[in-house]
Amino acid sequence: MNNNKRPIIIDTDPGIDDAVALAAALYSEELDIKLITTVAGNVSLDKVTYNTLRLLQFFKKEVPVAAGADRPLMKEPIDASNVHGETGMDGYAFPEPNENLLLEEHAVNAMYKTIIQSNEPITLVPIGPLTNIALLIRLYPEVKVNIKEIVLMGGSTTRGNSGVMAEFNIHADPEAAKIVFHSSIPIVMVGLDVGWKALVYPEDSEKLKTMNKTGHMIYHLFQKYRGGSMKKGLKMYDSCAIAYLLNPKMFTVEETYVDIELTGSLTAGCTVTDLKGYLNKPNNVTVCLDIDEKLFKHWFLESLQKCN
Repeated sequence: MNNNKRPIIIDTDPGIDDAVALAAALYSEELDIKLITTVAGNVSLDKVTYNTLRLLQFFKKEVPVAAGADRPLMKEPIDASNVHGETGMDGYAFPEPNENLLLEEHAVNAMYKTIIQSNEPITLVPIGPLTNIALLIRLYPEVKVNIKEIVLMGGSTTRGNSGVMAEFNIHADPEAAKIVFHSSIPIVMVGLDVGWKALVYPEDSEKLKTMNKTGHMIYHLFQKYRGGSMKKGLKMYDSCAIAYLLNPKMFTVEETYVDIELTGSLTAGCTVTDLKGYLNKPNNVTVCLDIDEKLFKHWFLESLQKCN
């Protein structure tokens, strides 16, 4: 057994690209997933929690799961069922889940216990809205000393996919994002604009179809996924966060100041990424600016080959 595994908590809202990211993480020999927490995002909290449990049953992995926030801190909920389908994971008949993996306690309390009891600092990997992470920081600020970093999928240095300038995960709960980005915890932002380049093309999907059981499942989910197109390439946003954990050299990064626009009538949810230093604020985020597309594709297919 590899005792040098990196302990992580994944906070997620499956979602088809979340399912792919979870597959890569669960079968990685370098990551030790201590806990998976769920948050309302792509679809409702009940659905994303059910989807998480179904995925674990499919993968035959036993990781504790805790359900978290069922709505944003302040704003009205939005979802992305138009991208992921009504259930969040349309397109495949999953086995019924093992409900015994679902903890009774709220995700935030489960995260607190996991972080406080860990012998080494834990990395948080949120690939959905940041509501749970913000609540954790506000309720239990003492956990910050035992968090190594937050590697999140969210934000954009350019345009959005939920608003003109807003990426979905940040737009879904911008107040939570502001709390997290100002937490003084080291943050890596793997944004929308990087995900645009992390593409799975038709020939890759065809390889998945016959690769193994997991590849076959993902191929069928891809038929229902509206994050890009089967012809022009499907965007693997959430997998980029896992790729960063495992191979950060795949990315071009820059330390800079990032803040969240809350009140702009046209730009609410925008991650204002101050790459030119106009705001004269200290750097608070490592921002991924680019990704090596060939390396990503190789890593992506190699990761899924390790699955069942």
